[in-house]
Amino acid sequence: MPRCRLCCGLTGPKGSGDAMADLLNNSDAALRLAETLLRGIGGRSVLLRMPAMASAGDVTEQLGLAQPQFQDVELAPVVFRSARAKVVEGKATQWELLVSGRAVQTLTGSLGFAAAESMFAAAFGVLIDGVLMTVASATAAEAGGAAYLYRLVLRAPVAQAV
Repeated sequence: MPRCRLCCGLTGPKGSGDAMADLLNNSDAALRLAETLLRGIGGRSVLLRMPAMASAGDVTEQLGLAQPQFQDVELAPVVFRSARAKVVEGKATQWELLVSGRAVQTLTGSLGFAAAESMFAAAFGVLIDGVLMTVASATAAEAGGAAYLYRLVLRAPVAQAV
C-alpha cells in the first residue's frame, strides 16, 4: 500500500478507517478530547460542596451539637448552561453542568468514593458564582467502557428562580 507524503501514513481505500475506529474506542482519547473541548468552549471552574468527614471522638458531634462542616473542592473544566428555557413560576430553574471525566475520576479517588454517582449523591450542591445549586441528577457519557464526560442537572434555589 502506498504511503502518504505528508504524514507517512498508509493510504488506500481498504483498511484506512481502522485507525479511526481504534481512536473512537480508545477511552483515553475520549477523555482528552472531552477535556480539550470543554476548555475550548469557555471551560471554567466551579466548587463542589461536600460534607466534611465527622470525627469519631468528638462528643459534641455525637450529641448533634456541632455544626455541620463542609469542604469545597474544585471541578474544572466545566461548561455551565441553561437546561430549560421556560421558567415556570414556583418551580426551580434547571441548569446543566458538563464536567470533564478526568476531573471527576481524580476527585472521586481523592475523596474515597467508589463511584462518581455516589459522590454526586453525597454532595450538598455545586457553588457557581456565589449561588449554591442542588444536584438533581448525574449521568455519564462513556466510550470504550470509561466515562469521559458527566452531565449534572442542577436546580437553582426557588427564591432566585422567580
